[in-house]
Amino acid sequence: MSAWGGPGGPCGEHHDTDCSEVLERVFFFIDHELPTADTAEIQHHLDECAPCLQKYDLERTVKALVARSCAEHAPAGLREKVLLRIRQVQVEITEVTEVTEIPGD
Repeated sequence: MSAWGGPGGPCGEHHDTDCSEVLERVFFFIDHELPTADTAEIQHHLDECAPCLQKYDLERTVKALVARSCAEHAPAGLREKVLLRIRQVQVEITEVTEVTEIPGD
């Protein structure tokens, strides 16, 4: 029984490649980091197994959203405000540290 819900996988059917094996390698498949033979094997499985294809589509969509979100830059005004606040906190920490230090240590 597979970790994905039934004999052979989430669909409960038997495939040449177990669903759990495919889903363990799906990130490498999405990133084109598998040898050609493995890519063909996973593609064949996804063509036959709708639940694995749905999981693949979800993972690919999430990965694309994260990549797009990480490519955006904060507006210059926001960046300046954040940097100013970081500097203020650094000054406050420095002042507190200087006041609480015991002479002679």
